[in-house]
Amino acid sequence: MHILLIHQAFTTLEEAGGTRHIEFARHLAKHGHQITIISSPISYLTGKPRRPLIKWQEKQELEPGITIYQTYTYPLLHQSFLHRVLSFISFMFSSFFAGIKIHPADLVWGTSPPIFQSVTAWLLAKTKKAPFVLEIRDLWPAFAIAMGVLKNPILIKSSQWLESFLYKQANQVIVNSPGFIDYVTERGARYVQLIPNGADPAMFSEPANGKNYRRQLELENKFVVTYAGAHGPSNDLGVVLQAAEILKDKKDICFLLVGDGKEKKVLQNHASLQDLNNVRFMPPVPKLEVHRILAASDACIAILKPLEWYKTTYPNKVFDYMAAERPVILAIDGVIREVIEHANAGIFVKPGDPQALAQAILSLYQNPEQSKQLGKNGRAYVIKYFDRDKIAEQLIQLLEEMVGKYERKNLNR
Repeated sequence: MHILLIHQAFTTLEEAGGTRHIEFARHLAKHGHQITIISSPISYLTGKPRRPLIKWQEKQELEPGITIYQTYTYPLLHQSFLHRVLSFISFMFSSFFAGIKIHPADLVWGTSPPIFQSVTAWLLAKTKKAPFVLEIRDLWPAFAIAMGVLKNPILIKSSQWLESFLYKQANQVIVNSPGFIDYVTERGARYVQLIPNGADPAMFSEPANGKNYRRQLELENKFVVTYAGAHGPSNDLGVVLQAAEILKDKKDICFLLVGDGKEKKVLQNHASLQDLNNVRFMPPVPKLEVHRILAASDACIAILKPLEWYKTTYPNKVFDYMAAERPVILAIDGVIREVIEHANAGIFVKPGDPQALAQAILSLYQNPEQSKQLGKNGRAYVIKYFDRDKIAEQLIQLLEEMVGKYERKNLNR
């Protein structure tokens, strides 16, 4: 089968960011399927061009069975809310006109957020008379409203209407967290399947081998606490800096913040003003390099703002931390807390509480054997329940059954 995926934020393993879809694409290709991805030349993480800006469209054969089209996108993604919306809308139109020329397509796959690209996927599915799969990775607009990003009552109602419309139109809704199932069902989704986030343990096959990289980073004889991911408003990294300030006198505890985002400069300025010599910032690294960062770490932080909606999430970084055999310090409540506690893979701390975060870090620092055991527990749990290979098999079976069912239905008309 030939799958058409519309995904503005698609990233390869050579780039920084979430790699759920390239990993799935590679599994689909291994099973003899073709997948064409329409994406943006603007990095969703940094807001910067991945390469010199293209005028309209650029095609790349990534590997056998996987083709990527990058289409024009308004470049000022992180300038303001208005510019962000303009970026989303520009991609919605450019991806549609690119997708209309791609034949055949046995299935069209839209992923949200941003939700606008799922409008493109729905329209292309209609045009091509193919089934429409809608994947929900975040609860938009609920998260945007909770964060105060979306405030205008008219925009809120319009967004909620569009969200519900797409749920009802989808032949299949896929969610990456069990916390999303009730939400999408209540808003009109008819067929919902959990295809959770996870990790590829093979990417972290040498979890204990971080000495050389520590030496490169000049972090020898340090207890390294790492956060790897987006530096945005929802990530609450100010709390991490407050915890670093509390632990400032512990000279051999070092905080490593790896990534990029709208809040990074603000965080760097704050760390400088507070003279936080125990905090080091690093640029984002490609997914293929993440294992080196985590291997050089003693513990890893996953954190979001203390919002009720964030209790529904399965952050992908948590599974990477676990696969890398590192204890997770989790400042996120809800369904991901259940994973960490069932796996006995880390320490939960109350979101938004720097004192509790500092205490958890101190506990792991003072108990290295416990810390190592938590890491081992986490890796074993990922291998058993959240191995990306096994999850990909579930996805492939679902998509094959969908296409087969849709074709049989059309033959019987």
